[in-house]
Amino acid sequence: MKRSLGRVAFLLLLAAGVRPAAAQVQRPLNADQPTDTARVQLQVPLDSLVAEPLEAGPDSAHLVWLQTPPELKDLVADRVNCFETDVPHVFNGTVMSFVNYFTVRNRAYTQRILERQNLYFPLFEKYLAKYNLPQDLKYLAVVESALLPTARSRVGAVGLWQFMGPTAGDLRLVRNEFIDERMNPEKSTEAACKFLRDLYRQFGDWELVLAAYNWGSGNVQRAIKRNGTRNFWALYPSLPKETRNYVPTFTALLYTMQYANEHNLHSDELNYLYPERTDTVMISGRSLDLRKFSAQFGLDSGAMARYNPEIRKTYLPASIRNYALTVPHCVSVELAALDRNTLLDFCQVTLPPPAPITPVAPALDGADSTRTLVAAADKPVADKPKFRRVRHTVRRGESVASVAERYDVTPAQVRRWNELPRSKQTLTPKQQLVVFLPVETPETAPVVAAAPKPRIPAKLPLPTEKTTVAAVAPTETADADAPAEAKAEPAAKTVAARPARPVREVAAAAEPAEPAAPAPADDDSLPATYIVRRGDYLTKIARERGLLVAQIVAWNKLTSETVVPGQKLVFTAPTETEPGTLTTVATTTPAAKTRRASAPAVAPQAELPKTHLVQPGDTLYNISRRYQGVTVDQLRRLNHLKSDEVKPGQKLVIVQS
Repeated sequence: MKRSLGRVAFLLLLAAGVRPAAAQVQRPLNADQPTDTARVQLQVPLDSLVAEPLEAGPDSAHLVWLQTPPELKDLVADRVNCFETDVPHVFNGTVMSFVNYFTVRNRAYTQRILERQNLYFPLFEKYLAKYNLPQDLKYLAVVESALLPTARSRVGAVGLWQFMGPTAGDLRLVRNEFIDERMNPEKSTEAACKFLRDLYRQFGDWELVLAAYNWGSGNVQRAIKRNGTRNFWALYPSLPKETRNYVPTFTALLYTMQYANEHNLHSDELNYLYPERTDTVMISGRSLDLRKFSAQFGLDSGAMARYNPEIRKTYLPASIRNYALTVPHCVSVELAALDRNTLLDFCQVTLPPPAPITPVAPALDGADSTRTLVAAADKPVADKPKFRRVRHTVRRGESVASVAERYDVTPAQVRRWNELPRSKQTLTPKQQLVVFLPVETPETAPVVAAAPKPRIPAKLPLPTEKTTVAAVAPTETADADAPAEAKAEPAAKTVAARPARPVREVAAAAEPAEPAAPAPADDDSLPATYIVRRGDYLTKIARERGLLVAQIVAWNKLTSETVVPGQKLVFTAPTETEPGTLTTVATTTPAAKTRRASAPAVAPQAELPKTHLVQPGDTLYNISRRYQGVTVDQLRRLNHLKSDEVKPGQKLVIVQS
C-alpha cells in the first residue's frame, strides 16, 4: 500500500515539474500562416475612410496609411470632400499615399510644377470654359507632363497632354519633320478639350473618362463589359496598375496644388513663370533661320524655341506655308521699323556649297591587283599605279577590325586582300598582311571653283543707319589702296553736299540696299548674263553669284521662280528706261570724285521721278521709303487707291506734274 502511494506521489511531482517548462515553449505557426514575419498580415480594425478592404500583403500605400496620424487623415479627408466640382473625388489610402508623396517625400517635384502653374493654367481654363468642361481637368496636364510642353514618354507620347501619334492625327494636329503641334500649348490644349468632351459623351462618368484617357476607350469598354459594371472603383481590381493609380494621383495633385500654402510648398526662392505679351509673324514660301532671326533682335539662340516649342529644328524650310511664328512683344518696335521682305530675305537659310564627292576605294580582287575605278572619267586610266602596297606585321591582340581601322579601310577588304576566312576575327602574332592604300597625288585632287562669298553683315541695320553705311561703301570700292582716313573724308563730303538727295539713290550709288548681295556690276569677274543649264534653279544660281532670288526675279521680270534650260538671265539692275526705275550711279574715277567734292554748292539736286513702276514684292510702304518726303497716304491719295495692295507692272504717281 505504501509502495503504491509513493508511486502516485512521484507521478504527481513529475507532472507538476513538467507543466512550467511546457508553458515557455512557443506554439508552432499554423500551416496556412507565412513563416516570414515581415509578411504577416497586420490585423487592424477597418477605418470608415478606407474604401477598399486590406489586401493579402500590405503595399506601400497601406503602410503610409497606417503611419499617417489620424488627425492628418481626417483633415485631408474633410478638405477633399469639400471640393465643389463636377468631377467626383474619393478619398482613401491610395490617395493619402500620393498626397504624402507630393507634400513630404518629393517636395522639389511639386515646387517645379508650381513654378509653371501660372504660365499654363490661364490657357487651360480658357479652353475648358469654351467647351463647357470642368475646370478641374486642368490638373490632368500636371499628371501627364508636369506642365512641360516638350515632355516625351517612353512609349512615344508627346506634349503637355501626352498625345500618341494616331490620336494626334485624329485630332488634326500637324506632325512632320519640322513641326509637331503636339508640343504647341494652345493647339494641343484645344485638341485635348475636344478629346475629353468626346470621351464624356461616350462614358458619362468623369472617373471612367480619366481611366479611358490613360488606358484607351476600347480597353475600358471591354473591362465594363467583362465585369458588368460602370463604377470605376468596382472596376479597380481589373485595371492595370498605371490606370488604377491614375485617378488617385489626379485627386492628390488637385489637393496638393490647392493647399500648397498650408504645406509650405511656396517659397520666395522659386522662379515663377507668367504669360508674356507676344506677336506673330506669318512665314510662307521662304526658309527662316531661327538663330539669325534671334540674333537680329538681340535674343539668345534658344529664345525662338521657347516661344515656339513645336519647331523641331533650328530653321523652317522654304516649303512651309502660312506658319504663324510667335515672337516676343519687345521686338515689335524694331520689327515694324524694318522692311518685312528685306528682313526675311536676310534671315533665310544659307546652305554651304556641297562638298566634293570623296572617291571610294576600289574593290580589288586580289593582293596583286592594281586596277582602279575612276568615276565619271572619259579618259583612260594612267599607267602610274594609284595605290601603294603596304605590308603589316600583326601584333599581339590585333584583329581584322583593328587593322582595318588603323589603315582606314573595311574589314572585308582586309579579308579579300589576304584571303582570310569570314569566320576568322583574331589574327596570329607576327602574321604578315597586305593592305593597299590610295596614293594622294595633286593631279587627282578635284578642282572646285570657289564661288564669291556674299557679304552678309552680322545684323541687319535699321533704316536710320543705312545712310551712314551707304556713304562709306563707294570709297572702299573705288580706292582700295588708299588709307582709311583718305577714304572716309570724300564720302562724308559727298553726303553733306547732297542733303536733299533720296536715301535710295545714295544707297544705289554706293552699294545695293540688300545686305546679303554685293553689286554685280562692280565685279568684272562675274558675267552680266547667264544661260540656264539643266539642273539649275534660281536659289542655286543666286547663291553662286551672291545675289538674292528676289533680285534676279525683279531684274528679269519673271512671273515665278521657275527657270528652264536655255533661258537667258540678266544679273544687272535695269537702267532708267521706264518711268519710276532708279538709275544706279556707277563709281567714277578719282578725278571725277575730286571735282564733285570740290564744288558741293553747285551740285544739282536730284529730282523725284513722276511715276514708279511696281516691281514684284513691292508694297506702298516699301515704295514710300524709296523716295524722300513721300508717304503712304500721299501715294494712296495721288493714285486714288482704296487699299494698300499694288500689283507688279502697275504705274504709281509719285509727285504731281
